[in-house]
Amino acid sequence: MVLDGSSCADRRVFGPYRRFALALLGGALAMPLLARVATQWPVTNRTLETVGLFLLFLLLCLMLDRFRLFDQAFQGPVPSETTEARRLGQLRIGVPEGLVHLEALRQQQRLERRLAALGVSVEWRDYISASALLQALNANEIDFGGGGGTPSVFAQAADLLFVRVARDKYTNAGGEAVLVASDSTIHSLADLRGCRVAVEEGSTAHYVLVRALHKAGLNPSDVEIVFLSRSEALPQFSQGVVQAWSVWVPYADSPRRRDTPGRSIASLQDLFADNDPSLHLPTLYYASLDLVRHYPAILKVLLEEINEAGAQVNRDNLAAVERLRDQLRVSDEWLDRLRALANERSIVPLDALALNGLQRQADTLRDLRLISRRVKVADGTYSLIMRQNWTV
Repeated sequence: MVLDGSSCADRRVFGPYRRFALALLGGALAMPLLARVATQWPVTNRTLETVGLFLLFLLLCLMLDRFRLFDQAFQGPVPSETTEARRLGQLRIGVPEGLVHLEALRQQQRLERRLAALGVSVEWRDYISASALLQALNANEIDFGGGGGTPSVFAQAADLLFVRVARDKYTNAGGEAVLVASDSTIHSLADLRGCRVAVEEGSTAHYVLVRALHKAGLNPSDVEIVFLSRSEALPQFSQGVVQAWSVWVPYADSPRRRDTPGRSIASLQDLFADNDPSLHLPTLYYASLDLVRHYPAILKVLLEEINEAGAQVNRDNLAAVERLRDQLRVSDEWLDRLRALANERSIVPLDALALNGLQRQADTLRDLRLISRRVKVADGTYSLIMRQNWTV
C-alpha cells in the first residue's frame, strides 16, 4: 500500500497553476484552428466582440478558482481533515508500556490541542505489551498504537488485521537484554544451556532470545523456554524460579528494574554490534484498516504530532545534559550526538531496509516453527509505504 507523499496543501496550491497552464496551452493549440475557421467564414466585429468576451469570462473563472483554492490552502484546517474529523469524533490510541514517543505525546497533550479544533477527542488506553495492543486493533477496540516489530510478525501469521504505518528512527541499543541474577554462575550466553529462561511469547524479546542463543551456538531446544508475561516473569526471576529472563524496556533499564537483582549478559549492542538495531528490531506504529482507508488526513496529523513530541524529548534531553555537563562529565562526542538527535526526525516512514530486517525475523521464526506460516511483511495489506515528511 503506497501513499503519495505530496501534502494536501501542496496539491491545493499548485493545482490551480497546473489548471491555468493547461488552459493557456489549450488556447495556444486552438489558435491555428480558429485562424483556419476565420479564413473560411467572414469575421465581423460582432463576432470578435463575442469571442473576446467569452475568452475574458473563461480567464476570470480560472483566476477566481485559482485564488479561492490558494486561499483555502493557508486558512484553517484542510477540508479533508474537517470532513474526516466530523465522521471520526474520537481517536482511540493504545500505548504499550515503555513506548517513549507515545508517552511523550500523551504528556505534552499536543494532539488533544490540535484535534480539539476539529471536534475530535482523544482517548488513551494502556496495554501491557505490543501483542495485546495488536489484538485490540484487530478487535476494533483502538485506532492506533505502537510497539516492537516482532509482535506484528506473529499477528500477521495469525491473520490479525492491522497496518504498519511508520517506525522510530532509532532503537534503544540497550533496551533489550538477557538478564540473570546478580550472584548467578551464568556469565555468558553459552552458560544458558539447560537453564530455564523466561520470555513473553511473540514479543521482540522472544526474537532477541532466539538471536542470542544462535550467537552462542545454541538452539531453543537447548534451554527450557518458559513463556511468561512481564508482570509474571518479574517475581519468578527475582525468586530464582527461572535462571534467566529475556526482557524489553522498561525492565532492562528503569527505576523498576534497578530495584530488582540482576545483570545483563546480552543486549542489542552485543547482538548487533556491526549493524543498526533500528533496522533489525524496529519500533513500529500501527493503525487500524479503517483509520488508514477512511481517515488518512487524521492519520497524517497524528504522525506529525508523534514526530514533534519525540523531537521535543530530544531537545529536552539535550538541554538537561548541557546544564549538567560539568557534573556529569559528559564527553564532547556524546554531547555532539545529543545535538545531532535534537535536529533529527524522531519517526520516519517505513522503508525497504526496515522491512527487510523484519522479514529476516519472520523467516527465522518460521524456520524454527515459531509461527504457523510464512509471511511477507511488505504485503501492502499490512505495511503502508508513505513518502511523507511528518512536519507540522
